[in-house]
Amino acid sequence: MAKKGKKTKKSKGTDDGTKLIASYKRAYRDYEILDTYEAGMVLTGSEVKSLREGNAQIAEGYARVRRGEMWIDGIHIPPYTNAIGFGAHDPDRERKLLLNRAEIDKLDMRTAQGGLTIVPLRLYWKGGRAKMELGLAKGRSKSDKRHNLAERDADREMTTALNLRNKYGHLDD
Repeated sequence: MAKKGKKTKKSKGTDDGTKLIASYKRAYRDYEILDTYEAGMVLTGSEVKSLREGNAQIAEGYARVRRGEMWIDGIHIPPYTNAIGFGAHDPDRERKLLLNRAEIDKLDMRTAQGGLTIVPLRLYWKGGRAKMELGLAKGRSKSDKRHNLAERDADREMTTALNLRNKYGHLDD
């Protein structure tokens, strides 16, 4: 008879086993996301404990390549509530991101061409490790944002009209 595997408790996250800590939803409105990457993060113990409490703000963040390494700046991880003095960390410090060499070189090359930036999209737990989803993004102008909102509103109205037509039949009779 085969042994039964351990039952694991499901986290309150998405179906792929991740648990969301923070997200930057406005990035999809403010930028055109061309490509996404998943990166690990180098964190201290009090930062990990603070993230376990669900505290982080990534909306002001941006990533850049410096000396062949990927760094993220502008994210805020508040100090762990029980860390005092020696155990506390600087909440706004730069943090190193862990990516493959080929991915770092590709991002460095594409951002050096100009007009592109690297923004954090999500911060989440995956397999007990903190991961960050980065987006290679191109900024949108105000008129592009308005055009995008107008298209979305038109699509929503069209979908609503089609749903009403399918529900009640042809209304023009």
